[in-house]
Amino acid sequence: MKTFIQFLEEAAGKGLTIFDIDDTLFHTNAKVFVKKDDKVIHTLTNQEFNTYKLKDGEEFDFGEFRSAKLFQQTSTPIGKMIKRAKAIIKRAIPKGSKVIMATARSDFDDRDTFLDTFRAHGIDIDKIYVERAGNLGLGSPAKNKKFVFQKYLKTGLYKRARLFDDSKQNLNSFMSLSKKYPGVSFDAYLVKDTGNISNFKI
Repeated sequence: MKTFIQFLEEAAGKGLTIFDIDDTLFHTNAKVFVKKDDKVIHTLTNQEFNTYKLKDGEEFDFGEFRSAKLFQQTSTPIGKMIKRAKAIIKRAIPKGSKVIMATARSDFDDRDTFLDTFRAHGIDIDKIYVERAGNLGLGSPAKNKKFVFQKYLKTGLYKRARLFDDSKQNLNSFMSLSKKYPGVSFDAYLVKDTGNISNFKI
């Protein structure tokens, strides 16, 4: 027999929680290089990459972004966010809610080494799917991530959705979907360098 709390939880519907990785769960050192005529003309941090627009003749070099070994060796966990992620995973998944990670990166060169980085910090990554939005190539990290967000929202399974991200552009993309999915409650959180968060509104 179901308890009153279980009835309330079912009435509230399943939730979808999305975590960014770079500068949200971990401070990372990987750089994206901008090349023109096979020469590196700019070196971008993760945050700079989020807003950089390629000019004529330019292309991105994601070599460092695909290195699982570099990710494992240089990523510094953001304590408050790691703790928050672990608590949400432990609480949400047994109730049927979904937790995913959505990174602007494409596939890593070594899947197991990449995932081991999370295991080393106590994150049960085997219960989570990591969406590599960089594989989509839709023009910008925010557009790529918006496509990922919609993939889950259009299933109609979720009544609540929340995103933790350090990028205002990504948070904007997420919140812009609230008009398209009026039956879903949206919450967006801007993650600071310290791991503190603040409610994000368009």
